[in-house]
Amino acid sequence: MSRSGRQFIVKESTGHRIIEQSRIRLWGAGLFFLLCFASISWRMIDVAVIGNKHVLTITVTDPDNGETSDVTAQQSPDPVLQRGDVVDRNGMLLATSLMTASLFANPKEIKDHEDAAIRVGKTLGIDSNRLLASFKGGKSFLWIKRNLTPKEEQAVNSLGIPGLYFLPEEKRVYPYGNLFSHEVGYVGLDNKGLAGIEKQFDRRLSDTALNHEPFALSLDARLQAIMHEEVSKAVEEFHAVGATGVIMDIHSGELLSMVSLPDFDPNHAGKASDNARFNRATLGVYEMGSTFKSFTMAMALNYGTANMKSSYDATAPLKIASFTVHDDEPKYRWMAVPEIYAFSSNIGAARMALEVGTKRQKMFLEKLGLMKPVDIELPERGSPLYPQDWKEINSVTIAYGHGMSVSPLHLVRGIAALVDGGTLPHLTLLKDGNKERFEGERVVSEQTSKNMRRLMRLVVDHGTGKNADVAGYRVAGKTGTAEKVSGGVYEHNAKLTSFIATFPVDNPRYVVLVMVDDPKGDASTHEYATGGWISAPVVNRVISRMGPLYGIAPQYNVPEDDAEKFWVDNSDSPPVKSSPHPAALPAALKKYLHVASY
Repeated sequence: MSRSGRQFIVKESTGHRIIEQSRIRLWGAGLFFLLCFASISWRMIDVAVIGNKHVLTITVTDPDNGETSDVTAQQSPDPVLQRGDVVDRNGMLLATSLMTASLFANPKEIKDHEDAAIRVGKTLGIDSNRLLASFKGGKSFLWIKRNLTPKEEQAVNSLGIPGLYFLPEEKRVYPYGNLFSHEVGYVGLDNKGLAGIEKQFDRRLSDTALNHEPFALSLDARLQAIMHEEVSKAVEEFHAVGATGVIMDIHSGELLSMVSLPDFDPNHAGKASDNARFNRATLGVYEMGSTFKSFTMAMALNYGTANMKSSYDATAPLKIASFTVHDDEPKYRWMAVPEIYAFSSNIGAARMALEVGTKRQKMFLEKLGLMKPVDIELPERGSPLYPQDWKEINSVTIAYGHGMSVSPLHLVRGIAALVDGGTLPHLTLLKDGNKERFEGERVVSEQTSKNMRRLMRLVVDHGTGKNADVAGYRVAGKTGTAEKVSGGVYEHNAKLTSFIATFPVDNPRYVVLVMVDDPKGDASTHEYATGGWISAPVVNRVISRMGPLYGIAPQYNVPEDDAEKFWVDNSDSPPVKSSPHPAALPAALKKYLHVASY
């Protein structure tokens, strides 16, 4: 090969190496930039999509009650509220969530423990010595204070102490405080519902897909405030241990108000006593006293063992085996059905129940829903107490409200059925909660329902419930006074007083119940502690305030013995068992016994 040829080959080989080296450098640079791009892209996704969340599983202690639990905290620069709002029927905010900052520390990063403890303790009102001891505990994570106010957060931040960090958290807030404590309930440290609506609908309230719409309850904040105020006054005035108040819309089955005293502030539920957290309206079961005579009357009238002209022997106490039934205010004569109810005769009610019989009485009360927990959207529901071996003596005492215990909501629902045409309503705490439900089961005839409305009006017009009468609103109702049971023994000086009402009686729309636990009579009640003197006046004041608020026009000059509106012809009714002597009857009651349309 010539010299020139060898030179050409050398030059070609050198050029090839240079090209290959350049190509390798380009691939390396490209790979470097690709890795950089991928790293930057992942960081952008982490910030924008994942939200730069740092997950911490922490064991925390509730300062209110000392309880501990594991909390998974997510630190994010742009946190999103997870739990939905709860509102009343008019959109008033009952429960909501706010974003707050919680302060924690890594004591290992704090250079001067003593200085930090003093400055942080002074800023947040925390015991500095206790905080210093925690700093020296050797832990790398320490909660200092949960849910700081914006002012507290700024003050701590201004301290400039390395090792202190803020974690955004969601805090549940209840603007009305204790006003809806038993109905709305409360949440725990992990923001999970622990009671009331918060617990019953925890999944619904935690679902962000549904939280764009507030969760509306049937309760009315205005009526709740009225009921709470009036019942609280009664508890204070008569030194009672507690009370319950309920308002129900009969037509919709919606509860407009439900108060249980004592109550608590759900913003600080951990500080509440067990007694305050106890829902007397739904969870408590009680012997309801003479309000149960409403069921006895309806039962006898519906089965046909009695009619409005029937009368029963109340000339002397009734003896059943070793048990004797007395009347609180005995008449010592035969009493007609309207009298038995209006004057609340235990003897008359007992005799009526005996005629119906034990088996049919139990069937009737079961049909009214009084032998199983009431169907309501709350986890706190009490189970009725009744005799397993239902004997004749049980029929007698249950006839006037002793020997069987139910919740106040059982009573409200049962009375609603008796006055509203005879069908058992579905109760609900949700606005429009019954829109998809069918009409309730029929428990009494329309005729029996009409008779019950008239009898309940008679109680207010001439009987034990006169203190519940509100001019123009034609209130009807029944008093109840039951001795409380302690250790299996009735306490004569400890009573449960109640009054349950419906209005307007011409076309019942609302049921109102007030029950006061262990009131003490005073000069204003002539030292009596009964349903007529304690609870009936509270119902009076509630209806007096509720009527105008709800635009219910008062009615005046309506004849009390308007037979065409309230009564039907009972000419085919069974004959009167034994007519009382007309002269022995109070003049005000004679018209009820001699109206032709009975």
